[in-house]
Amino acid sequence: MTNATDNYQGFDARLKKIDRNRARLANGYSAKVTREGLIVFRPKPRARGFSVRGLAFLVLGVFLFKAMILAHLGSTIYDQRVDALKSGTVVEQAGAFVMQKDQVSSVIAQYLRPFVK
Repeated sequence: MTNATDNYQGFDARLKKIDRNRARLANGYSAKVTREGLIVFRPKPRARGFSVRGLAFLVLGVFLFKAMILAHLGSTIYDQRVDALKSGTVVEQAGAFVMQKDQVSSVIAQYLRPFVK
């Protein structure tokens, strides 16, 4: 009788292992052929932390956004609006800090000005 329960527990453990493996493979996998010709599937590693490429796109997007607004409004009106934000709430002051005119945005705005107006 103990032999049957041992077999059942071993079978149950194998089923749980198969379920865990299938759950990990559901998020993506890569296949590799071993030397013996066996195809082995391994789960793809999860991305951890932050993406440098994503951060670079975010910074580039902020510069392009500022340049588009600067090209559309012009330098004087843009400066007036940023100054108005500086005298507002804490959130508006943070927005004014981010939206300050800088060299990168000014150069991009010069290139965009013929397309915007």
